[in-house]
Amino acid sequence: MNVPDDRRYTNDHEWVLADGSRARVGITDYAQDALGDVVFVQLPERGTTVSAGDSFSEVESTKSVSDVYAPVNGSVTEVNNDLVDAPQRINEDPYGAGWICEIEMNDSSEYGTLMDAESYRQLISA
Repeated sequence: MNVPDDRRYTNDHEWVLADGSRARVGITDYAQDALGDVVFVQLPERGTTVSAGDSFSEVESTKSVSDVYAPVNGSVTEVNNDLVDAPQRINEDPYGAGWICEIEMNDSSEYGTLMDAESYRQLISA
C-alpha cells in the first residue's frame, strides 16, 4: 500500500496534507482498495463547519457505502467537484486527483496530533 510520508493519517483511513491552516483531505490507498470501485462521492458543502471525528462525506463503491470523517475541526473551503463526474479518481489517484475537500482548520496544531506515515503503516499492517 502506498503511504506517502508528507501527510498525516487517521484511524478511519483519511489522509490530511496541511498547507498553513488549510488541510486537504482524502481517503487512503488502503481505504480505496478495501472499498473497491468507487461509483459515487457525496461531497460536503463549502462553508460547512466540521468537527474532528464527525462524518461529513460519503464514498459509495460497488461493495458498500462508507462515511468519511473530518480529521480536524474547521470549515470546508473547497470541494473537489471533479469527483461528481469522475468518482473513480479516488481509486486511480487517492493522494492526488482523488482528494475530497479542503478544510480551514480552527487550530492548525491539530494536524500534529494525527498519525504520521510510519504509525499509519503499522495500523494497516496489524
